[in-house]
Amino acid sequence: MALPCDIPEWSRETPRGIWDPGRKLLKAIRDYSKLDGRTGPVSALRRKLVVLRHRFWSAVTGCDIALGTDIGGGLMLPHPNGIVIHPGVKIGPNCLLMHQTTLGVIGSDPHPPVLGGRIDVGAGAKILGAVTIGDYALIGANAVVLKDVPANSSAVGVPAKIIERSP
Repeated sequence: MALPCDIPEWSRETPRGIWDPGRKLLKAIRDYSKLDGRTGPVSALRRKLVVLRHRFWSAVTGCDIALGTDIGGGLMLPHPNGIVIHPGVKIGPNCLLMHQTTLGVIGSDPHPPVLGGRIDVGAGAKILGAVTIGDYALIGANAVVLKDVPANSSAVGVPAKIIERSP
């Protein structure tokens, strides 16, 4: 059964053992979000410990994913090396990001990309600027996406060309 684009499959983020860098990094980001807005000395201490965990797993993976980034549930980072995500990016549920992907802005334009649900982003792909990626889209390896990608479409090449797919 295919994963839905709107209901997070949280089990995809459950760490599978002691050494699972991608999932451990996501867990630190999720734990920080749970503590956001809480006050008191215990919450402050827990927040500092979560920040340390986040920094450790960020260094291990070489990822730059800010705490507080809007990430839908069920994100998969199977090879979490060199992934860069701008803090303002919105990522829908059940997405897949391969290694060396970048989701960011272009120059002084402060608007980052918005990814829908169940999007697969290939290794080395770059999604830049105020673009929207529709549900169930596929972004090919090393593609450079600078314009919107409709739902159920693929984007491949440099710059990316849109290829319509049947649902």
